[in-house]
Amino acid sequence: MRDAVIVEAVRTPIGKGKPTGALAQVHPVQLLAHTLKSLVERSGIDPALIDDVIGGTVDQVGEQAMNTTRYAVLAAGLPDTVPATTVDRQCGSSQQAVHFAAQGVIAGAYDMVVACGVESMSRVPMWSNVPAGKDPFGPGVAARYPEGLLPQGISAELISAKWSLTRAEMDAFAVSSHHKAAAAWEAGLFDAETAPLEGVTRDECVRPDSTPEILAGLKAAYHDPNFAERFPQIEWNITAGNTSPLNDGASAVLITSSETAARLGLRPLARLHSFAVTGSDPLLMLTGVIPATEKVLARAGLSLGDIDLFEVNEAFASVVLAWRQETGADLGKVNVKGGAIALGHPLGASGTRLTTTLVHAMRERGARYGLQTMCEAGGLANAMILESV
Repeated sequence: MRDAVIVEAVRTPIGKGKPTGALAQVHPVQLLAHTLKSLVERSGIDPALIDDVIGGTVDQVGEQAMNTTRYAVLAAGLPDTVPATTVDRQCGSSQQAVHFAAQGVIAGAYDMVVACGVESMSRVPMWSNVPAGKDPFGPGVAARYPEGLLPQGISAELISAKWSLTRAEMDAFAVSSHHKAAAAWEAGLFDAETAPLEGVTRDECVRPDSTPEILAGLKAAYHDPNFAERFPQIEWNITAGNTSPLNDGASAVLITSSETAARLGLRPLARLHSFAVTGSDPLLMLTGVIPATEKVLARAGLSLGDIDLFEVNEAFASVVLAWRQETGADLGKVNVKGGAIALGHPLGASGTRLTTTLVHAMRERGARYGLQTMCEAGGLANAMILESV
């Protein structure tokens, strides 16, 4: 049976997703093109061998419309014979791209494929794809959920309440994310995975001096009297400090089979072992990482104790801490270089950003298995397991 391996993985530094951000002047097509060009250069492959490029982008409108991935391929100088498509599984879009790419290699539909993602939240703000006054859900969803669906921030608050997570716990987790990210940058542990551009060499949102005392002074980010009445259990502990920021960035991984890698003299970083995707309660929305983790471990025939490193997207501290309570995972193995709270969360790019960070961390630490999982809007989650080779 064919397998699928990652032979190269690269990302941009991550900028603040605001007009003054370090990457705000870079068109999203150029952001993604930069990672694609860097991926090809670092691997040394003939780009004409790429069978497909599958990219993730969440807000596919404006400068991120019209199949952004295809135009990034052209902007990167790849042959015009290289096809591309853009997918949307919300925050897990580029992780889903990895799943599709690897599954295509395993099935024999591809020999070499790129999975990637981009989001420029400074140029294409979140929800830009939903014009004012328009309903993206329709009457069937309204009938099924007559009280209405929720913003993610309210879902994060409900998770905090359901799992009895305190403000202090979430703030401490956020501070740890910043400190781990800062330490990793200082130790040069991100150098191998990042491709600087426009003079930007580091992730812009990492705050080495963050403390629990500083975060304790922040106000609740999502307080709303209507939701307070509807959900009296909410204590309003979610703040900008224990939440991922808005960001710009892109990332990409090159996937092929072991056989093709050997023939081309490419060194695999990791084998793509197992995959899972799940749906969950769209009101809690962000808890799908819990059943997705269970599902992917069962498919892999592994236990939690077999996993050496975890990447769990830090959309909110409450998501990771609830996942940890349910799984019993050792937080010392989770997001060891910091997570999205510190590094940033450029929506469509985050899936392959986590993969990029995970494969490099596995190589650095001699880890055998790594597990990646991401929560996604609408009550969805992806999970996958990587194995060293």
